[in-house]
Amino acid sequence: MASGSSVKKEIGENHDVLRFGVNDSVKGDLAPLHPLQASVHKEAKFWADKKRFGAEAMYGSAFNIRKDLDAQILSKFQRPPGALPSSMLGYEALTGSLDDFGFEDYLNLPQDSDSFRAPDMHHGMEVRLGLSKGPICPSFN
Repeated sequence: MASGSSVKKEIGENHDVLRFGVNDSVKGDLAPLHPLQASVHKEAKFWADKKRFGAEAMYGSAFNIRKDLDAQILSKFQRPPGALPSSMLGYEALTGSLDDFGFEDYLNLPQDSDSFRAPDMHHGMEVRLGLSKGPICPSFN
C-alpha cells in the first residue's frame, strides 16, 4: 500500500507488514529506498546550493528570495479538472526540469489504457470546492 494510505500510523505502535507493506514504516519514510538514491539526492542538493550561492554572489540575496517566491506561486497553479491534464509549465521552466525526459513521460499513459473514462469537470470542481466527495477524476473502472 502507498505511504499516503487512509489508515493512520502511530509512531509508537508496531509496524504491520500486511497492512502497510515492507518499506512503509516510520524508518522507511525517513530512510531512502536505495543507497544510490541517497548519493543522487546529496549531489543534486550540493549543485543546487552551489547554484544558489553563485546567484547570490552575482545578483544579491533578493534574487534567490524572488526565485523562491516564484517557485511557490507556480507550484500551486493547477488547471480545473477536465479534458486536459494540468501541466506545471511555468514551474518546470523555472526549475529547469523541462530538459529532463524520464520514462514516465512516454510509458503507461492513462489515456492509452482500455479502461480510461473521460473526466467529469462538474464533479471535479464540486470535489475541489468540498461540495461532493470522491476522487476528482475517476479515470479507471
